[in-house]
Amino acid sequence: MADSDADRDGFREGLESSHGDPRVLVVINAVLSLAFSWLLVWGADVVGAVEFTVTNVVIVAVGLFVLTHVVTRPD
Repeated sequence: MADSDADRDGFREGLESSHGDPRVLVVINAVLSLAFSWLLVWGADVVGAVEFTVTNVVIVAVGLFVLTHVVTRPD
C-alpha cells in the first residue's frame, strides 16, 4: 500500500506543477466563448433585446474571449 500512496503524491505534485499548454487554453476559451455568446444572443433575441445575427454572436464572443483571457491571466 505504501507504493500506492507514493504514486498518488507524485501524481498530485505533477498536476499542481503543470501549467498546461497555453494554445489548448486559448482554443478552449474561444470555443466556449463562441458557444456561450450564441446562447446569450439567442436568448436576447427571444426577449427582443437584439437581433440574432452572426455579427452579434461574433462581437459578443470576442468580448467574452478578451474578458476571460484578462481575468484568468496569471500575474
